[in-house]
Amino acid sequence: MPRNYENQSPTAYQRRPHLTKDDEWIRSFLKAANIGHIATSADGQSFINPTTFWYDEQDHQIIFHSNIAGRVRSNIESNPKVSMEASELGKLLPSNVALEFSLQFRSVVVFGTARVVTNPDEARRLLYGLIGKYFPKLTAGKEYREITDKELRATSIYAIKIEEWSGKENWAERADQSDEWAALDEKLFE
Repeated sequence: MPRNYENQSPTAYQRRPHLTKDDEWIRSFLKAANIGHIATSADGQSFINPTTFWYDEQDHQIIFHSNIAGRVRSNIESNPKVSMEASELGKLLPSNVALEFSLQFRSVVVFGTARVVTNPDEARRLLYGLIGKYFPKLTAGKEYREITDKELRATSIYAIKIEEWSGKENWAERADQSDEWAALDEKLFE
């Protein structure tokens, strides 16, 4: 029988609690992950967009940007409740049991409220934080031109205030197997 999730936290009832990771692991993962998928919704329709992002640990928020106009901004302005997922995949894990096929993965899901950053000083600080995540050896005004007022007016910078998050890791070396069926030669899948 399915569990009733109504009026529950979005991270309630982890199906496989032994895979759940703690806050420090989640922070570390978010600092290293390259791509996030931001989920927004409008008029009962959900949307998901891949994006670069930065975990601003100081203010416990996720920073990303998009064009000044478009669905992401429109959706967030009409419904600021969002979620974001980032993941890393490893190898495929075959099994001799159909329901045990799996793969190695690490992932974080963040739930929160997004806002469009309108203060130019804050927007610059956050964009430089985002650039610094991906290009830590480059300096504004030295290796690249500093952000201009015109560029700030042409982009939307978002901050997702993290309300809840969940981290999970399944990095098993092999999937569960049955003794009732011939074992698979895992070398066929490398």
